[in-house]
Amino acid sequence: MLRLTLQGMRARWVTFTGSFVALALGVGLIAATGLALAATFQAPHRGPERFAAAPVVVRATDTLRVSTPIGERTQRLADPRAVPAEVAAELARLGRTVEDRTFPVSYASVGGEDGEGAAAAGHPWSVAAATPYRLTDGRAPRTSGEVVVAVAARERDRSGGGVAVGDRVRVVTPAGADSRTVVGTVAATDFETAVFFTDAEAAQLSPRIDALVVHADATAVRKAVQNAVRGTGSGIDVLTGDERRRADPDPDRDSEALVSVNALLGTAAGITCFVSVFVVASTFAFAVAQRRREFGLLRTAGATARQIRRTVFTEAVLVAVPASAAGCLLGAVGAPPLAAWMVDSGVAPSWFAIGDQTWPLHTAFWTGLCVAMAGVLTSSWRAGRIKPTEALREAALDNGTMPPSRWLLGALLLLAGLGLLVWSLATDPGEALKRKTYITRPMLLIVGFALYAPVLVPPLVRLVTWLPARLPGATGLLARENAATGVRRTAAVAAPVLITVALAASLLGTTATINEAKANEAAAQTTADYVVAAPGEKGVLPAPFVTRARSIPGAAVSASRSTAVTVLEEGVALVRSEARAVDPAALAAVSRLPVASGRVADLDDGGIVVNEEWLTRTVGQRVRVWLGDGREVTLRIVAVLRTGTGGNGVYVTPRNAPGAPVDRVDVAVRDGADASAVDAALREAGAATRTTVLTKDEWLTRSHPRSSESTRLGLLLILGIALLYTGIALANTLVMATSDRVGDLAVLRLTGATKPQVLRLVAAEALVVVAVGSLLGAAVAGLNLLGLRGALALLSVRSPLVVPWGGLAAMVAASAVLAVVAAVVPALTALRTRPVEHAGTRE
Repeated sequence: MLRLTLQGMRARWVTFTGSFVALALGVGLIAATGLALAATFQAPHRGPERFAAAPVVVRATDTLRVSTPIGERTQRLADPRAVPAEVAAELARLGRTVEDRTFPVSYASVGGEDGEGAAAAGHPWSVAAATPYRLTDGRAPRTSGEVVVAVAARERDRSGGGVAVGDRVRVVTPAGADSRTVVGTVAATDFETAVFFTDAEAAQLSPRIDALVVHADATAVRKAVQNAVRGTGSGIDVLTGDERRRADPDPDRDSEALVSVNALLGTAAGITCFVSVFVVASTFAFAVAQRRREFGLLRTAGATARQIRRTVFTEAVLVAVPASAAGCLLGAVGAPPLAAWMVDSGVAPSWFAIGDQTWPLHTAFWTGLCVAMAGVLTSSWRAGRIKPTEALREAALDNGTMPPSRWLLGALLLLAGLGLLVWSLATDPGEALKRKTYITRPMLLIVGFALYAPVLVPPLVRLVTWLPARLPGATGLLARENAATGVRRTAAVAAPVLITVALAASLLGTTATINEAKANEAAAQTTADYVVAAPGEKGVLPAPFVTRARSIPGAAVSASRSTAVTVLEEGVALVRSEARAVDPAALAAVSRLPVASGRVADLDDGGIVVNEEWLTRTVGQRVRVWLGDGREVTLRIVAVLRTGTGGNGVYVTPRNAPGAPVDRVDVAVRDGADASAVDAALREAGAATRTTVLTKDEWLTRSHPRSSESTRLGLLLILGIALLYTGIALANTLVMATSDRVGDLAVLRLTGATKPQVLRLVAAEALVVVAVGSLLGAAVAGLNLLGLRGALALLSVRSPLVVPWGGLAAMVAASAVLAVVAAVVPALTALRTRPVEHAGTRE
């Protein structure tokens, strides 16, 4: 039987080569994404960076710690407190101390292009001795108006576009904008861009002490701190050794960067695994289905059902083992270039690289082997059940393509996909907007539609060929009948197109619709005519600009601050919510918030506005929260906002965000005021303080882009790998299907068809199959997008569905071209042989 198996594999080398290619590429994709995913599980260890030369660093704690019945829970504070003056005075008695102040600045060359300039962090020069910064040129600042800036090595030459000693730069600080002279430069670092001022000027610009460098014994420092803060409730950290890293700018940036990369690669790995399993199982099942006549002849010759099944499984093992091994090799080779592309495109941090983990290769190998076995399981069982007397009739036409098990499994998957959609709409519509949901749900529907393909293919074929079949000539009619009767072949070829269109339309359409919904929601909630926002996550608007804006006649101005509040839910979950500190009267003049209950106008220092996602959300109830600086307070809920797309945060008063600076100003022109005068005054204030003033529409375009670069690159990674594989699988399956029909093509030639006519027929059949797969994929995507539309309606967000027609048309066109080429080329090769030699050699 083994010799018979090997002879069969040699005779059908095209079929087995196609199965080998599909499995090797599938395993390779799983291995490559698995290796990249494994590299995100651990960030590199870094020691202290900014305060590497400081013996002891003292600062106010930036972490909220709350004891719960299941242990201590922590959250980062949005607005950590300053080091108290009494602590600084007490530590000064122990030895030399250096006060560190950190405040946002930006700078650009005087006379350069208008704009916000390069974002940086301002510090007093005296603290530089405790940091890696050392002068590379010039001297330290001595008077107000002199600065030292960090310059990368490539920018030290004026030709590199950087600044040099002696240059005049326009520096924007929280106190306003002014010209300063660069008197020195230091080497740039990767954790911040620094600008150093004199100690006196830094103290004027930022009076609070953010950290202290103490040159004294650490034990004595801790004792002095305990004595100074006893009874005050202030949390002070005394950092030495590796703990000094906690005082670095964004010390968790490596792990936080890996979180986003992990989420992206996890999604890509999940989709890649699904696509690979789907295509490999379909390809192996089709490879077995192609040989029904051969199995019928073996059964007629006396082979038992068990021998048939054993033959099929032996062939699968002989193909799957080397294919899986080859796939692992491809994955190991392809993973480093994938990581390099992610770094070059900015998706991953610069240090990201593939590690030495091997478990993804083992996982990919055994996944490929198991999927190959699963792909031939059902088909081999059906092949073994063919009776000798029914063998030839069974093999001549695709009858019995829907056994009860397939009906049941397809129904379960479709009901699961639709049931989860209905359940989420009924219980939590916001769940439909989460990436994990809108990526996994199409998978259930894709498999469900694929299982029902034998039922759906015939009517769809007749639908797409209704007009071609009525045109002069027999090409349209023959294409319809061949595609409709060869259900297994049509379904197998349509499967890659189905998954291509369904995934692309679902993911691209969903992300575009959500982005559009967020933009529309922001536009509906903002009634201001101008929005001025500080650049960056921790930017600050200059105080002179805020003062001048408030003094403009005819302008309603709302200055707000970014902060956060933290609540302990169910006694164990410490949940942080982004918040804004606002004046409720000013806010009412520039916004229209989606209030579900209560009144935002009732907000005061003892109140809070929450949203429907909060566990405690009844107007009048009191809720215990921790403010951005760590203070614990109990506030009264005055209003509850609708959830929306998830951007409706929390509102408190400025008194409950004492450490938060103004980072956004909304300006509305009052009724009856001179709009042009307000515009001129506002832009004059912006020009004087180097602050960018945007109209509402300009702000919406910047802050809510229809397609951000990060989203585009993420989708490119997620879809690019999967769609490239499905394209190869489409060509591979068509080559297998066309090569198996050389006898049919020879019969057409013997009946009088010319070579061009036969090739046109083959091309027409390929286009029909692509159309059928596209319609099935469109049905899956349509169900997902309609579910998303329903979720947005339940969330009270008015937004149209955004369908990426251009991208889908390009994908369908590419699939059509690929299908035609993959079908015509092997057909052309077969037609080179005289038709009489192929007419009776189907098997």
